[in-house]
Amino acid sequence: MPNSCAALRDALAQCLQQSDCVMVQRHTARECLSEPLANELPVKCQQLRKGFGECKRGLIDMRKRFRGNAPLNMSKTDSEGGQLYAGKPAYTTVKEISGDEVQMDPEKTRGL
Repeated sequence: MPNSCAALRDALAQCLQQSDCVMVQRHTARECLSEPLANELPVKCQQLRKGFGECKRGLIDMRKRFRGNAPLNMSKTDSEGGQLYAGKPAYTTVKEISGDEVQMDPEKTRGL
């Protein structure tokens, strides 16, 4: 069974190999991932590091065991604010209206 985090691991390794921490300062990749040097990494490498950590954590998280990890392009704060089902929100939000905006059609109300 292949590791589902392998693509992130490879991307992180590639980013680290091209960073100044490894190329210029001649640190090992492990040293660059440690805390004092990790803050100096490019933003892309920091994002890959965080994503790889979340992916590895998701492999052992029992709540995600059957559902699997969320796709990488999904964020925790969805812009539409709701669950997604087939790319669409599972429910629509209700727009609040005041009583002045509501006008009933007399033909559809049966004389109410």
